[in-house]
Amino acid sequence: MAEDILINVTPFETRVAVVEQGAVQELLIERSIQRGFAGNVYLGRIARVLPGMQSAFIDIGQERAAFMHLSDLRQNRVERLGGGPITPIEKILFEGQSLIVQVTKEPIGTKGARVSTQISLAGRMLVYLPHDPHVGVSQRIDDPELRQSLKTMVESLREENEEGGVIVRTQAEQATLEEMRADYEYLKRLWAVILKRLRTQPCPSTLYIELDLTQRILRDMVTPETQKIVVDSRSAVQRMQEWAETYTPSVRERIEHHAGNRPLFDTVNVDDEIARALSRRVDLKSGGYLIIDQTEALTTVDVNTGGYVGGRNFGDTIFRTNLEATVAIARQLRLRNLGGIIILDFIDMDNEEHKASVLSELKTALAKDRTRVSVSEFSQLGLVEMTRKRTRESLANVLCEPCPTCQSRGSIKTARTVCYEILREVLRESRQFNPKEFRILAAQDVVDLFLEEESEHLAKAGDFIGKPISLEVDPLHNQEQYDIILL
Repeated sequence: MAEDILINVTPFETRVAVVEQGAVQELLIERSIQRGFAGNVYLGRIARVLPGMQSAFIDIGQERAAFMHLSDLRQNRVERLGGGPITPIEKILFEGQSLIVQVTKEPIGTKGARVSTQISLAGRMLVYLPHDPHVGVSQRIDDPELRQSLKTMVESLREENEEGGVIVRTQAEQATLEEMRADYEYLKRLWAVILKRLRTQPCPSTLYIELDLTQRILRDMVTPETQKIVVDSRSAVQRMQEWAETYTPSVRERIEHHAGNRPLFDTVNVDDEIARALSRRVDLKSGGYLIIDQTEALTTVDVNTGGYVGGRNFGDTIFRTNLEATVAIARQLRLRNLGGIIILDFIDMDNEEHKASVLSELKTALAKDRTRVSVSEFSQLGLVEMTRKRTRESLANVLCEPCPTCQSRGSIKTARTVCYEILREVLRESRQFNPKEFRILAAQDVVDLFLEEESEHLAKAGDFIGKPISLEVDPLHNQEQYDIILL
């Protein structure tokens, strides 16, 4: 399906929106002060080895130590492929040891980045594996003849007994041998530069920084279906065209400058879409809706019929709502960049054919996703479990922070609950101190409740302690905050 890529560039932030049929399907945001780490290569030092977890923490010179599991070690992969026993991590790594690692997952929440010793350098057509002689083809290319043809082309580029391997990317489906050769030579030169830095840099240090967002868009996201890349910055257009001229010549002509008076993102209401993507509720056209809750452990998506009653019967209404939800779910996963474990709670269906149709529709909708996904069958509880590879922060984690009012609970105490806490606190302090008066500073809703429905309890408390209790609204207090002043 034809798509456009819109890029909004400012000195402090770059935002990218992928648009299909006038609707935003994917959003990427990179801030100059918060550049991501995924793809970066570091010379790190082992800070701690944990045999019980078969993992290690590695100092890569960032704020938090990076995490590496036994499965992330190159030696472990070789042993698994060879069918031999796996060597424990404590026999491979030791504290203080230096090694070259690459970030495979961004730091998320309180967790540091995840790293691997299996280095891979991505180009437009190929992925170069300096330590792995394997030659493979992207699973998205499913034509057996084309797969074999591409593999033969790549093998012709490699020298005899060459150590490095290659994976052919989806973008190489229609690539010529010369385009692949240029990509391959570029990646080998890049690896040579990294090795040169490895011999001269102290430990820990950065050996390679991944391309910026605009360059990654040209390398990773532009496909034959991409009609145009529209950018609202002349300098960014020039930089992108220069980079494309060298590495992706076929893309250069599709890069355009947005010269209209109206802001680029306003032309397809991207900012409105971002606001909706930060909401828990997603309305469906039929009247049904989704509720999306994101936690550190997993993400849940609950499907509801809402006001939709358009089916011939209740079962048909449920089936149609679930079918519509599959497309919306696939879009929201891309839009919000939700990753990790995802639980889909469709409306219960008794008809097995309906279940199969919903699952098939879901997989079809997810096939457009550039990120690797895996979907299970319906469980006995009627849930669909799936995973989506998580390599960077979700949209909500990039744009939002934990709520200071509710202490990240997702809810706040009612005004009545706060009133009763205040009364208990007044009684507690009256036993320790003997002021002339107690003055309560609280939010407007709390004070209003004391003056109305809770006025009797407030008066009884004053009579019990034998002291007057006065009220004062503090506009700076949120509903859970209050102060008790002893006068």
